[in-house]
Amino acid sequence: MSPVPKVRLSGGLEICRVLNGMWQVSGAHGAVNNHKAVEAMQAYVDAGLTTFDMADIYGPAEDIFGQFNNQRCKSGNSTTGLQSLTKYVPRPGPMDRKVVLKALQRSMARMHVDSLDCVQFHWWDYRDKRYLEALGHLSDLQQEGLIRELSLTNFDTQRLEEITSRGIRISSNQVQYSLIDQRPAARMEQFCVANNIQLLTYGTLAGGLLSERHLGKTEPNSRAELYTASLSKYKNMIDSWGGWSLFQDLLIVLETVARTHDCSVASVATRYVLDRPAVGGVIVGCRLGISGAGQHLSDTLRSCSPALKLTEGDLAAIETVTRRSRDLMALIGDCGDEYRS
Repeated sequence: MSPVPKVRLSGGLEICRVLNGMWQVSGAHGAVNNHKAVEAMQAYVDAGLTTFDMADIYGPAEDIFGQFNNQRCKSGNSTTGLQSLTKYVPRPGPMDRKVVLKALQRSMARMHVDSLDCVQFHWWDYRDKRYLEALGHLSDLQQEGLIRELSLTNFDTQRLEEITSRGIRISSNQVQYSLIDQRPAARMEQFCVANNIQLLTYGTLAGGLLSERHLGKTEPNSRAELYTASLSKYKNMIDSWGGWSLFQDLLIVLETVARTHDCSVASVATRYVLDRPAVGGVIVGCRLGISGAGQHLSDTLRSCSPALKLTEGDLAAIETVTRRSRDLMALIGDCGDEYRS
């Protein structure tokens, strides 16, 4: 298997083009055994998937990474081979330097690091302009060496333009991007390409719905069927996009494409987004500490392999379905608007 491809962010940090997502340990996807979660991380690192994405609000995610990091240090393994991206997601309130610094110090203590590879800032309410104050402090702390890459999560194009126009260098923006949700292509991609900002995408596999196991299946609606936060969230997105019948049409096309490339539907869905302009990496959720963690590693590695190349015919077939969907940009708004009133 080829080495996992990397992308370099504007501050110089190299990360894998497929990132290990740790939202799945937040508690919204079932109970997690922290000890087993730490143990499960090694398989990803051994496979070359060394970039972990977490947040200060993802339950024990930072602690789990910190325990793994600490174990590697004690065993004599260098931790320089790991990349740890976290998020700063403050509640509305004062955003003076002390508040911001305290939050970062807490993340550093939990993760057992002396500085942060990447801080992805999220803000809940654009009407509260203190996000600019917070980003000013984060930029200062970056200059002081506490942060290597300053990034955003779920910011729209208008605010991205506003922030960068103030001279704040943004390395990446983490947004939803998939065959279902292609809103970044409307405005954000063009701005990011022009300003050397990478898109790190989540929801690319629709919580696992974009897979063979849902092909030909009746529409799931009950909590028993949509038993994780991801499944519920992305089923709602499918409903907005065009509904279960259109989604089945998409899965039929994806399975046909997957067969021609000897790969899975998930690999095709991931490759499609990886090939989009401005996309630096795709975040694939890891159910660390839960039975079955790591079972999709081969699919993940296949999706980012240079050997998997979607043809113009593949793309045309996929687009015969996606062009029949609703316009999510008109229906929901720009990236991240679903999180704001």
